[in-house]
Parts: sequence; C-alpha cells; structure tokens
Amino acid sequence: MQGATQPDVAEVWRWLSEVPDPEIPVISLTDLGIIRDVEWQGDTLVVTVTPTYSGCPATTIINLDIEKALRDRGIEKLRLERRLSPPWTTDWLTEEGREKLRAYGIAPPVDGTAADGRLIGRAARLAGTSNLVIACPRCGSTQTQKVSQFGSTPCKASYRCKDCLEPFDYFKCI
Repeated sequence: MQGATQPDVAEVWRWLSEVPDPEIPVISLTDLGIIRDVEWQGDTLVVTVTPTYSGCPATTIINLDIEKALRDRGIEKLRLERRLSPPWTTDWLTEEGREKLRAYGIAPPVDGTAADGRLIGRAARLAGTSNLVIACPRCGSTQTQKVSQFGSTPCKASYRCKDCLEPFDYFKCI
C-alpha cells in the first residue's frame, strides 16, 4: 500500500470475515474464531491466528487464504503469527457461525473447552458419567446416535437421527 493510507483494523476484520474455512466453507475464519488479533505494527499488518488444534491439516491453506485475501486488497507488508496459547476452543465460534453450521446440516458443538464451568460437563461426559445430547440439525430431534467418533474431518463426528433417519456431522470439541 505504498503511498496509500492504511485501512483501519475494523475494515481488515470485515475482509477476513469473507474468508471461508477451507474444510467447512459455509463459515468464515472469523465465525470460527481462529483470527485472534489484527493490528498494525508500523507499516506491517500483523494477523494472529490460533488453529483449531496444533495438527490441523488445513492450517497451511488457511494462512494462504488469509494472505491472498489481504494482498488482493493491497496489503503489501503482512505477517501472520501463530498463537497456540490459549488453545482454541469451540466457545470461540460465533453465534452466527453456529447457526450457519446448523443450516448447512452440521450440528454445532454443545459446549466448548473453556474453563468457565462447561469444562466440568465435558470432563464428566468424557469420563462416561454424563451423556452428550446432540440435536439433529435437520429436524431438531434429540433422538440421535453416534455412528463414529471420526467424521469427514478430524473436527467432526458422524451421527444419525433416529427420527428422520438422516446422517449428519457433529462439530465436536477437540
């Protein structure tokens, strides 16, 4: 952006809200909550990204998509920073993102991994002392059954609805 005025951070956030997640293109990277910070450091735009988990296979594509979106809008000096702490949690998904998942046929996470009390419920389910109830994103029934812990991507599990008999993915807590 030589000779031009730097776009404000709010404008950059708007641009990033148009970048789809490569594995679930119905939601944006900002809906997913993985863009942690955007700031100008002098004449360099710094975008901080927290992957959904450290081994996420889409991380490289996400970074390339961010870079392309910003360079296409004239950003010349850009640095992407990876932040692993605090780790990403499904609590960072926006409400709009959760609704987009549901409308797309993916059940959004019931809870996240944040240490605000929901972690206790998650720990109880993992220990087998509580049952996770996943509503079907198509018909809303809670009469669902896990088919496989692993779905079409590592962040999803496969379920089926006992009422409408449709299979669906559940965006699970990682």
